[in-house]
Amino acid sequence: MNRQIAKLLLYGSLPEDSMLMRLSGIFFDWHHHACDKSVLIQRIYAQVKRLLDLATIYGFNDNLWHNYLAFVLMTCENSFSLTCERVGPSEGSVNRFAKADFRIFKALFDFDFAPIEADLGIDCFSILSRYQAIPKQAQRYYQNVSQAVRSLSSAIEAAEDEDAVFRLVTAYYREHGVGMFGLNRAFRIQEQNGRVIFEAINNIDRVMLSDLIGYEPQKKELRQNAEAFVEGRGCNNMLLYGDAGTGKSTSVKALLNEYGSQGLRMVEIYKHQFGLLSQVIAQVKNRNYRFMIFIDDLSFEEHEVEYKFLKAVIEGGVETRPGNVLICATSNRRHLIQETWNDRSDMEFKGDVHRSDTMEEKLSLAARFGCAINYSNPNRQQYHDIVRGLAEKYPAIGLSEEQLLQEANRWEIRHGGISGRTAQQFINHLLGREAPD
Repeated sequence: MNRQIAKLLLYGSLPEDSMLMRLSGIFFDWHHHACDKSVLIQRIYAQVKRLLDLATIYGFNDNLWHNYLAFVLMTCENSFSLTCERVGPSEGSVNRFAKADFRIFKALFDFDFAPIEADLGIDCFSILSRYQAIPKQAQRYYQNVSQAVRSLSSAIEAAEDEDAVFRLVTAYYREHGVGMFGLNRAFRIQEQNGRVIFEAINNIDRVMLSDLIGYEPQKKELRQNAEAFVEGRGCNNMLLYGDAGTGKSTSVKALLNEYGSQGLRMVEIYKHQFGLLSQVIAQVKNRNYRFMIFIDDLSFEEHEVEYKFLKAVIEGGVETRPGNVLICATSNRRHLIQETWNDRSDMEFKGDVHRSDTMEEKLSLAARFGCAINYSNPNRQQYHDIVRGLAEKYPAIGLSEEQLLQEANRWEIRHGGISGRTAQQFINHLLGREAPD
């Protein structure tokens, strides 16, 4: 195994602490009798535990070794895999290097662990090759990843040679992409040693726009702009503003569920991270996805100046915002930044033109969102429509329409007034009540 792994070129840049590299070192020491058998067994078990942990998270099954190798191929970002993601495989010398690596991976798929098991008196590799996972072991939000890995793993198992593996893997890259952006749809960012690190968000609300009752004009405008973005047509940055609890954030999350299969990805950032926006965009601008940078509950107090980073990124900086990046924000404020009467102290009016520099500075951020959609609180009838629509999904609530609406009215009086959020909380309350005797 160590001899095979040492020959990897495009896929040989795995971290030293990866399972594949650790196993390579173990086999090297075994072949050269470099350490005691008890130490080798201990090192092997440490990697087996890591593989079992990975399998538990993602729901791998059957042959965990094959699943892991397919996972490596799907997540390894290199010059070849990134090019295939963008334009698919094309004629060139790099294909020769890729096929040489795929020949090695095919050999690793067919690797015989029997000699080392017999020598060390272990059977862990044999167990991993016919592993039976506990039903529903994987967390539900990793199911898409699990299915993709197991599908590619099974296909490579049946592949005849490196040419067949080449066709399978490049087809996967072109259709799904490579790395974490290919396996996941939503991310948050962290800063480590001055660099931006993307962390996958897997427990995503599965809401769809159809689940948001009412707000049809808003949803229509949202769809039109999002579809234009996904299809590479002209579109605008989006600002969803209005009353609290009206479904602004829910609408944005629904877009990810509606268009994620078409290449839409979401990167959620927070106000204190605006200084990292340029780095975020630099890392995603050449990828074959459409990235929606999501800023929830955006607003600035009078003394906060982070909005200047956002202004520069949206429009106004030297570098143009890439066509595969869209800024989407939600806010309870239309103009985002707190305005005081002092801001108007130097204002004059000449034909409706504001001359207050302070006000123009603050209002200019909201003006950079070309698609501004208002979400206002529903009226009483619309509130009832939302309650009825939500209750229809749960027949077990067991209330007549009259009883339902009466209780909904009592609930909103005591819980923050009429809104879609209040309606959802009311339904959650009904579902949490004990069933009558």
